Amino acid sequence: MDTHIGITGADTTDPVARARALRPLLEASAAYCDNGRELAPAVVEAIHAAGLFRLLIPRELGGAQTDLATFVQVIEALGEADGSTAWCVGQNAGCSLTSAYLPHDAGMAVFGADPRAVVGWGAGVNGRAVQVPGGWRVSGGWSYASGSRHCNWLGGLTPLHSAEGAPLSEPDGSPLVRSVIFPKSAARITDDWQTMGLRGTGSDSYAVEDVFVPVAHCFLRFVPPSRPGTLYRFTPGHVYPIAFAGVALGIARAVLDEFLALASGKTPRGGRKMRDNAAIQSIIGHNEVRLRAARSFLLQSIREIWADLEAGAPFSDSHALSIRMCTTFAIQESMAVVDVAFHEAGATAIHSGNPFERRFRDLHAVSQQVQSRRANFELVGMALLGVPTGPLFL
Repeated sequence: MDTHIGITGADTTDPVARARALRPLLEASAAYCDNGRELAPAVVEAIHAAGLFRLLIPRELGGAQTDLATFVQVIEALGEADGSTAWCVGQNAGCSLTSAYLPHDAGMAVFGADPRAVVGWGAGVNGRAVQVPGGWRVSGGWSYASGSRHCNWLGGLTPLHSAEGAPLSEPDGSPLVRSVIFPKSAARITDDWQTMGLRGTGSDSYAVEDVFVPVAHCFLRFVPPSRPGTLYRFTPGHVYPIAFAGVALGIARAVLDEFLALASGKTPRGGRKMRDNAAIQSIIGHNEVRLRAARSFLLQSIREIWADLEAGAPFSDSHALSIRMCTTFAIQESMAVVDVAFHEAGATAIHSGNPFERRFRDLHAVSQQVQSRRANFELVGMALLGVPTGPLFL
């Protein structure tokens, strides 16, 4: 079956081209996504048709098993059109790495048999899983499940307990925590996604009560999965910041392009044409450079890590540190570019429906995530100074 049917004129072999081909639809659907706090049905259908939810699923399960440099460019291309769509595809693709952790038969049952399987994930460790024959009885609740409204599977991190209800422990005495996935139909969804930006992600909360999760759907995702292939030397914790950096770069690119178009024709009240203003010329030049630099650093870092792993090197703390550096820097620089462009656009930028306002809100929602914290640079400094950092990713 051709999973890319429906994208008129799109390149069916290049996922970045397929993502770019969606831009007219995404831009036309942006108001629906913002107001409805979910992706428009037509957008979800187009993403399925383009195969973009399956970018990180193993080929043997019908996925694309895409390299991460291509993956981040897909997210960037979507982000230029709509931040919420880019965020959902990035988040759901990261969650779909679940497919690489499941045993083959379970992976085929969830992802191979259903080409429309999409996984959403909530934040934090919550609830409890009690051991029963063949699996676990799970109760708990999680929040921030991006894309949950178009998902058919959900998951979460939960402590494991014995059949008698006693907490289980790792060899070092810490709680035994594992990831579980279950059908969305087993969960109770709470519509609580009322936010400033990324409204279209529909990142609702959800809970389950005594739902059965088979052994095959319970796994440790803080370590790389055992699947062959360079992609599966990375964990979801490495993939999420890469995806979010792509969202930020895409939004910033669109805002800077819109500012360039505005500055080419606008004459502010009481001033001269923006295009003839030396300050504006300098601002555009400086921010073009900083955006390109952030993007280049991100792609270069990802490609260098990928090449190391393909050559047989183990995934190291140095690789993890590189991901922290390039992704945090990309998000921070993207936010700086958008802030400058928004301010210099003047009153034009504050009206709903203009090219600046929604993107400004969306990028500031991206910037509130743990992946963009300035404290991440502290970890970099600690590592460079030889100070123990503890885990760089969870």
